[in-house]
Amino acid sequence: MSMAEERVIKIGMLGLGTVGTGVYKVLKSQQEEMLPKLGARVELKKILVRNVEKAAAKVDDPSIITTSFEEIANDPEIEIVVEVMGGKQPAMNYILACLDAGKNVVTANKDLVASEGKKILATAKRNGKDFLYEASVAGGIPIIRPVKQCLAANHITELMGIFNGTTNFILTKMSQEGMEFGDALRLAQDMGYAEADPTADVEGYDAGRKIAIMASIAFNSRVTFADVYTEGITNITAKDIKYAEAMGCTIKLLGVAKNTESGIEVRVHPMLIPSDHPLATVNDSFNAVFVHGDAVDDAMFYGRGAGEFPTASAVMGDIIDVARNIQFYCTGRIHCTCYKDLPIKKITEIESKYFMRLLVDDKPGVLARIADTLGKNQVSIAQVIQKNKVNDMAELVVITDLVLEQNFADALVEIKGMEHTREISTVIRVY
Repeated sequence: MSMAEERVIKIGMLGLGTVGTGVYKVLKSQQEEMLPKLGARVELKKILVRNVEKAAAKVDDPSIITTSFEEIANDPEIEIVVEVMGGKQPAMNYILACLDAGKNVVTANKDLVASEGKKILATAKRNGKDFLYEASVAGGIPIIRPVKQCLAANHITELMGIFNGTTNFILTKMSQEGMEFGDALRLAQDMGYAEADPTADVEGYDAGRKIAIMASIAFNSRVTFADVYTEGITNITAKDIKYAEAMGCTIKLLGVAKNTESGIEVRVHPMLIPSDHPLATVNDSFNAVFVHGDAVDDAMFYGRGAGEFPTASAVMGDIIDVARNIQFYCTGRIHCTCYKDLPIKKITEIESKYFMRLLVDDKPGVLARIADTLGKNQVSIAQVIQKNKVNDMAELVVITDLVLEQNFADALVEIKGMEHTREISTVIRVY
């Protein structure tokens, strides 16, 4: 192709927040290399925003800013639409409208993919277009495409990881500096790692959306956010972390997905993991995903899980992928890969080990009664760690063997109701 007929692929972008600004900057920095990299140039034609003034200050040419979605949807020149506005609506309607208008779509929207992925992918397939969403899980870490493509020959049985940088930063500060949760959260907010309303992060919802997306891809069976059991880190204390360290463990908020014979297990909760496990050394705002396949064995992906440029890196990777497909008239090659319909287990049907810290009256026979209650509910004790005096009470730390979650929950209700139980301070699962 001569320079005179070089191909220009035009893009429309929905949103110019943190990620959108990152995409704009990365696109500019790549401009010179696009032609040799791709055989085409990629050009940003329109950006949809709410606040024109605010947006105009971020770009070189303010004429590309618009407040009208129709300007993007109805422009036949725009072949790729990048959705980085976030939230469910109007993002969902915009994505579907763009696919129906014969445009390819790239998104970073985990909320949408985790709840409406099936519908969006079906719409993309019907129109023979690409819908790519690498940036929706683990920021800049390539994980969706590797699992969907590079590891496609594997039967993946387990996938677990640290999917949320905010909570990992908080737990790192609690572990390394002995901070309590509230202080570590405030520091995360001051540093821009946590939102003013941190609920989605600290309650595990953000990680839940990401593990739903990953489980669907890894096990070829649809898992939505509603299927994921989530538990956050708001109850973890510096004391729990100290106990964990004494046992040679680290506490991390993990997303865990397993493909078992009796169905899919998918959950997000804090967990004690051995300090020599690869995930234990993933600190601050870094993310890591651990995959086990029958052919590859164990693989781990590690990197920045959020932020302007890491997320923009993943979005830009998808844009380049689509641009390549456009040139060779082969968009819409890979669609929904959920061709199985596997059952999803309830949390009560899953087996776990537990760490439990409780305060009881410091009297003879109390420990025996607790052990008896656990035994009656088929919960076997692996070890009782310590018996510290706290005022006139004793602090016990009990570690269980592998137990059915329902049995442990039943035992917990009984122990709570016992006259000598003053407080069940913490219950955390153990890897």
